[in-house]
Amino acid sequence: MSVLLSIDSVCKSFGPFQALDNIHLDIEQGEFIVLLGPSGCGKTTLLRSIAGFMQPDSGRIAIDGQDVSRLPPYRRPLNTVFQNYALFPHMTVLENVAYGPRRQGVNRAEARIKAREALAMVGLEALEDRFPRALSGGQQQRVALARAIVNQPKLLLLDEPLSALDMKLRKRMQLELKHLQAKLGIAFIFVTHDQEEAMTIADRIVVMNAGRIEQVGASSEIYSAPASRFVADFIGEANLIGYQASESGEIRLGIAHTPISSGAKDLLPHGVAVLRPEHLQVLDASSPASASCCELKGTVTDIVTVGSHTLVHSLIDGQSIVARTMGFPRADLVTGSAVRLGFNPAHLHLIGEPV
Repeated sequence: MSVLLSIDSVCKSFGPFQALDNIHLDIEQGEFIVLLGPSGCGKTTLLRSIAGFMQPDSGRIAIDGQDVSRLPPYRRPLNTVFQNYALFPHMTVLENVAYGPRRQGVNRAEARIKAREALAMVGLEALEDRFPRALSGGQQQRVALARAIVNQPKLLLLDEPLSALDMKLRKRMQLELKHLQAKLGIAFIFVTHDQEEAMTIADRIVVMNAGRIEQVGASSEIYSAPASRFVADFIGEANLIGYQASESGEIRLGIAHTPISSGAKDLLPHGVAVLRPEHLQVLDASSPASASCCELKGTVTDIVTVGSHTLVHSLIDGQSIVARTMGFPRADLVTGSAVRLGFNPAHLHLIGEPV
């Protein structure tokens, strides 16, 4: 695929606050990209800069090789779906969707044909005569999508468009969005602070923090091989355990009493080891750990059962560690009891930190 959107050295500040700090990012035709990060990380500022609602202080934004950095929004080959959908309350669904083609000079009859085609794509062709006030939140979201795609933009920007929906509808709309994007073949850039949402819909996730890009990659890559302590902590649940490394590649965890052979080369002398809760096994009190299993001993501090799985929180050498097990906990596993946790060293992901 060819590069559709190229962002090069983009910076934006508001007084002393650096909202975007030297952003570099290339997005290909037909990709579903999610900008993910906590509030204030710069994701919405980046989206608004791409859309043209905000001008960067420096850097270049190009779409299909054309520099659009100083072009107003209406001259950029893209469309935006906002959080509040911004539908015209005095227009019917069909009139809302036909508004875009009409603004481009398309005659009324042809604009209505295009609008009906867009409504069919989102499954709302039967509601064309309704007004926005008579629609559910999910239906309004689909109308906003139809209005955004009716002019066949090269790029669609979505600013947390599902945030106002209840959880069940939101999960359904995530899949519908993903299917719609695949059908259209248009590049989507979607802003969210919800990591589960990002991992559900994205081809690639752009994790942002303090105006910078921390990591770009597929959800599986970002989850299993986070590039920094921030990414490891922000994406999913993670036990972050300090380590010291020897020149031979042997590491010693801050909460384990025996050294572990990491098999890694060129390790920095110290850093954090990432161990996901699902990679920790709660060992039976009477059963020995396997030869390939490293063992941690501590005390149970909390047990949380969440339907299909249980989170076992333990205190090990002064550090809180969480393990995830399937189903309900054993009867002998209670708050205050001794616990043995086992893990395979292959599941440790090491992030070296410079001195």
